[in-house]
Amino acid sequence: MGQHGGRHPLPNLVELAEKFAAMGIYSGGSQEPTTVVVYDDGLAFAARCWWLLRYLGHDAVKVLDGGFKAWQAAGYDVTDEVPQVGQERGQFLPNVRSHWVVDINQVKARKDLPGVVLIDSREGDRYRGDREPIDPVAGHIPGAINYPWTEIFDTNGYVLPEALQQQRWAAHQSNEMLVYCGSGVTACANLMSLEAAGIDNAKLYAGSWSDWCSYLN
Repeated sequence: MGQHGGRHPLPNLVELAEKFAAMGIYSGGSQEPTTVVVYDDGLAFAARCWWLLRYLGHDAVKVLDGGFKAWQAAGYDVTDEVPQVGQERGQFLPNVRSHWVVDINQVKARKDLPGVVLIDSREGDRYRGDREPIDPVAGHIPGAINYPWTEIFDTNGYVLPEALQQQRWAAHQSNEMLVYCGSGVTACANLMSLEAAGIDNAKLYAGSWSDWCSYLN
C-alpha cells in the first residue's frame, strides 16, 4: 500500500482477469458465462468478490447466503482438498464498468451536489469517531450519512429480504449514491443491498476512509 489510495486498492484488472480465466471462468467469449458462487465466513469479502466480477462485466455471480457457516449448519459436504487451478482454463474478457468507481477528487467534487448522497458503510462508532482501530485518523467524510453494512443481514448472518432492502434505501432511491467504508471492502455489502433494492446508480469510492484520511496527516 502506498501513502494514498487506501488499504485495499482495486487489483490490477489484467492480472485479475487472468486469474479468473485460470480458475475456469468463461466471460465475454464464445461460451455462456460461467455462474460463479462466492462465499466466506461472513459476507464482507464475498461481497467484494461479487462486486469485482460485476465491475469486470461478469453478472453471472451470486453470494452464498449465510456463508460457510450456513453451509455447514445445513449438513452439506465439506472437503480439505484444494482444486488444481488451471486444469480447466476458461476465457475471461473483461468489460470494465469504469463508471462504477469514483476517486477522492470525484468525491470532493460531487458529494455536496443536489441529488448526490455520500454513504459511510462502517459501524456507527467508527463513523462518529468514537473508535478507530485501523486508520490513523478517526471520523468520517464531511456530509456523509451512516448506513452500517452489518444492517443488511439478520443475527444469523442471512441477508434480509428484498422488501426490507428496498425499505432501507427508500429515502434515497432517486439519488446518485457514493458508497465508502474503511478500505472499500464492506462498502460492497451495501452495494449489494442497493442492487437488491433496485438502485443501480451507486458507485464505490474504492480508497474509502483509509484514502481520504491519508490526506489529513
